[in-house]
Amino acid sequence: MNAAVSPQSVNPAMLLLELGHRARAAGSIAELNFLLVNDSRLLTPYRQSCLWLHRGGIAALSGVIEPDGNTPYAQWLDGLCKFLHAQEGSSIRPVEPSELPPELAEPWSEWLAAHAIWVPLQKDGEQGLPHGGLLLSGPQAFDAQRFPLLAEWGRIWLHAQAAMSARQPRLWWRPSATASKNRWRRKSILALAALVLAGALPVHLTVLAPGELVAAQPVVLRAPLDGVIDKVHVQPNQMVRKGQPLFGLDEAQIGSRLEVAQQALLTAEAEYRQFAQLALGDVRSKSQLAALVGRIGEKRAELEYLAEQRSRSRVLAPEDGMVLFDSPTEWIGKPVQTGERVMRIARPDEVEIEAWIPVGDAIPLEADAPVRLYLAANPMAGLEGKLRYTAYDASARPDGSYAYRMRAAMQPGQQARIGLKGTAKLQGGWVPLAYWILRKPLAVVRQFIAW
Repeated sequence: MNAAVSPQSVNPAMLLLELGHRARAAGSIAELNFLLVNDSRLLTPYRQSCLWLHRGGIAALSGVIEPDGNTPYAQWLDGLCKFLHAQEGSSIRPVEPSELPPELAEPWSEWLAAHAIWVPLQKDGEQGLPHGGLLLSGPQAFDAQRFPLLAEWGRIWLHAQAAMSARQPRLWWRPSATASKNRWRRKSILALAALVLAGALPVHLTVLAPGELVAAQPVVLRAPLDGVIDKVHVQPNQMVRKGQPLFGLDEAQIGSRLEVAQQALLTAEAEYRQFAQLALGDVRSKSQLAALVGRIGEKRAELEYLAEQRSRSRVLAPEDGMVLFDSPTEWIGKPVQTGERVMRIARPDEVEIEAWIPVGDAIPLEADAPVRLYLAANPMAGLEGKLRYTAYDASARPDGSYAYRMRAAMQPGQQARIGLKGTAKLQGGWVPLAYWILRKPLAVVRQFIAW
């Protein structure tokens, strides 16, 4: 469909035909799920959508390739969908925060827009609870005339999902009716014994995580005082020497204050000389000399402070290395506060591997555990390192997930540029092959049965 044509101006039957064609052309269940939460906008506009299945929980979220069930947003959505699924009825209905329990109604404004509808997924003539539901949310109220279109689209999607599930290869099959019962029993025992032996084979527990090359011990250059950056003397990734100017703040205000302080000091010194001459014959003038000396010291201290502030506004390189920062044009004229990071200086030969291990993949890792980074620019060659430390607390990532930060020291003799990204492979201890295969499924099962 032409992207310039509004879906609201097209015949609804054509929209359903288009969605049905896309559902038949889908190559996997994941693609079907992605189609339901993202392409349903052809029928009605919305901002967020969530596909929840009775067997499996949250299967897909709009705008996300793979949902993370450990995030607070996904956990709250799972509770909301369970509550809506338990309600009787198989027709589309609006959802209001007032009809929800307090633990679900209070966070509504934080996670969803003002309006939402629940689209149960149930086949024609089927009784009982639906297979799941589609939750749509948006800032505007949904048009009730579009509800039958959404219901029909849900039935089309269920039919496509059932047809695709039927095409999946089966893992178990019945023995032939003509096969000998004893022969089948012996083969079953041998196959079971082979599986047990294969499951007992020791393998290294490994985990994959997004990684990149970062500076090992960078020197962070921060704004020495509040002001506006006036000049940037270097370019990104430029090699600098110790003492080389890097950037400077606008000195107009400090310069004017420095001139005022210089004139004030000269005035105080002149006044002191005047009273020193008068003190030769006037006792009262002699008593004021001590106060004038104190005033001269005060003005001189203020002058020295302002001179130091002006010198601090000209930031110099504290050591040799490569300067890392954004484009100079983005910094010139930008106001900064004291302590705000502006640049970093790193040594090109001191590089480390940084990776972010997802919460669900946090396996036990010993000190100096092997780490290998496969760069996206050169996936055939891996960079080796030794684990240096792993963070105790998980940190929020830009995609909303939580992960543990890891740093690994690079092996000597390996050359790589700071900033390259790839996939890090972390190697843990020895475990049976069966545990290596079933570790994640067991973790999912434990979340449901709390065992």
